[in-house]
Amino acid sequence: MSTTAVLTGTQWSVDPIHSEIGFKVKHLMITNVKGSFGKFSATIDADDANPITSDVTLTIDPASITTGDAGRDQHLRSADFFDVEQFDKIQFVGKSLEKISSDEYKIHGDLTVKGVTKPTTFDIEFGGTMKDPWGNQKAGLTVNGMINRNDFGLSFNAALETGGLLLGEEVKISADLQLIKQ
Repeated sequence: MSTTAVLTGTQWSVDPIHSEIGFKVKHLMITNVKGSFGKFSATIDADDANPITSDVTLTIDPASITTGDAGRDQHLRSADFFDVEQFDKIQFVGKSLEKISSDEYKIHGDLTVKGVTKPTTFDIEFGGTMKDPWGNQKAGLTVNGMINRNDFGLSFNAALETGGLLLGEEVKISADLQLIKQ
C-alpha cells in the first residue's frame, strides 16, 4: 500500500552528533572500502503522530567525505568523483512513502549527486520516539539503499591486470539518524 504523505505540523531535524551516513563499495572485486560523510542536515515535516513521512530533505556536503585515507579522500573530492569545487551538495528529496510494516517503510524520491538527479528508493526502519534526559523529543531511523555510481557521473575506474575493475559500480548506502523535534 503506497501513500503520498502531505503532512504539516511538526518539523524534525537531524541531530548530527548522534547520526551518521556511510557507504561501501567493492574494491579489487574482493573487499569493500567504507566511508562516511561528516557534514549533513535533514528536515522532516510531519505530524505528531507520524514522524515518518515522505516530506524529507537531506543534504550532504560531499567535501566532508572520509574513508580513513587522506589521499583517497582528496581523490574522491576531485572531478574524477564528486567534483566538490563545482558541486557543493548531495541532496535527497522525498516524494512518496510506502509502508511495509509497523516499523518498516520505503521512501521514494529524487537523489541529486554531481548535478545528476535520479529517482531513488531507500528502506527505512523506524526505531520509535523517546524523550532524552533534557526533555527533547527524539526519533530514530535506520536507512539503507543502493545506487549505481555510474548513474551519477561517478564513473572513474581502472582495469585490473587480471581482469575486472578496481571499483564496483554498486554503492551501498546506510544511515543511522537520530532526529530531534523542533
